[in-house]
Amino acid sequence: MNKSTRFLVIVLISLFLGLIIGVFLPKLAQEFQILSDIFLRLIKMLMAPLVFSTLVIGIAKLGNVSAVGRIGIKTMAYFYAATFVSLLLGLIFVNFLQPGTHIIMAETSSTALPVLQNNTDLKSFIFRIFPTSIVDAMAKNEILPIVIFSIFFGIALGAVGDKGKPVTILFESVAEIMFKITNYVMLFAPFAIFGAIASIVGKQGIGILKGYGYLIFSFYSCLLFFGFVILPIVCYFFKINFITLFSHIKEPVILAFSTATSESAYPKTLIALDKFGCNSKISGFVLPLGYSFNLDGSMMYMTFATVFIAQSYQLNFDFASQFSMMLVLLLASKGVAGVPRASLVVISGLLDTFKIPAEGLLLLLGIDHVLDMGRSGINVMGNAVASCVVDKLELNKS
Repeated sequence: MNKSTRFLVIVLISLFLGLIIGVFLPKLAQEFQILSDIFLRLIKMLMAPLVFSTLVIGIAKLGNVSAVGRIGIKTMAYFYAATFVSLLLGLIFVNFLQPGTHIIMAETSSTALPVLQNNTDLKSFIFRIFPTSIVDAMAKNEILPIVIFSIFFGIALGAVGDKGKPVTILFESVAEIMFKITNYVMLFAPFAIFGAIASIVGKQGIGILKGYGYLIFSFYSCLLFFGFVILPIVCYFFKINFITLFSHIKEPVILAFSTATSESAYPKTLIALDKFGCNSKISGFVLPLGYSFNLDGSMMYMTFATVFIAQSYQLNFDFASQFSMMLVLLLASKGVAGVPRASLVVISGLLDTFKIPAEGLLLLLGIDHVLDMGRSGINVMGNAVASCVVDKLELNKS
């Protein structure tokens, strides 16, 4: 039994035990919330150093990408366009299907978004974006100021050239350490899942499972629309045979889905793209870059999950708030995309930024693995199409 299968079995056992305790011992079950609360604190602990280190390295390396010429520019242009579409699609589906209204957590005194209540004008909101102290921003886990400082730091680091290499190596080491810490924290996830499910079922009863079922249906509808409507349209526009491409990549897509990690499908995806006829030099460049910059399923999940949690707490986002969330994710997600379970970390930062109860993240823990299976499969499809698009652009150029 491999690690992914073992983890899935442990998650299922945690879910089952949580349900049993929640149904038959509801008062005792609510005491187990301390496990999920500890996990939430650990997630918030990761947010500032993880976002900072990965975003700095990602931006600094863009200098190297631009050095390879037009391929790098086209690749990054496509990645940002795909990220924007996937983030927007997540918002459209979560607003249309309203999965959060099926799991009501706590009523609020107002339907307005709290962040807009506290900052009634655009000037004060913009001032909050730019940090007066990065240390203070990190201490408060304010993701917007961290992103802004990371962008400045990453650009400057790439611009100084050889003098910045020791710092680049240092931050690469910090990022690797943060990846490892993230993996350690995720080992506690089954206990947190048990605590979250037990306490939620203990408080709201077994009927909450219907809400979870509708959430899974809603998110998978979003994923399938992107994978089998948006991506085929992209392929049609660039004269790529999507059906033939999918027949070649279906094995790595299934592998990513079954293991809930797109990384496991990387070697098979390269082989499949080569058989499809994609230039190996192009796919060898675009695909690994895509694992850090272009995970479409994970991007959709970030907007979808954040608004879902807000809906559960009966908080209404207006257009300006949702658009500002997209801009934050468009920047914060780059470089973080390849980190295992990084979605939870970034969502945690968004919840703090928009003053949504952070406890709402616990709603996702019990089914995150199921949702991760779907988004991992779409991640593989998105990066395969990206490789073919860049390859097609280069063929047209030559």
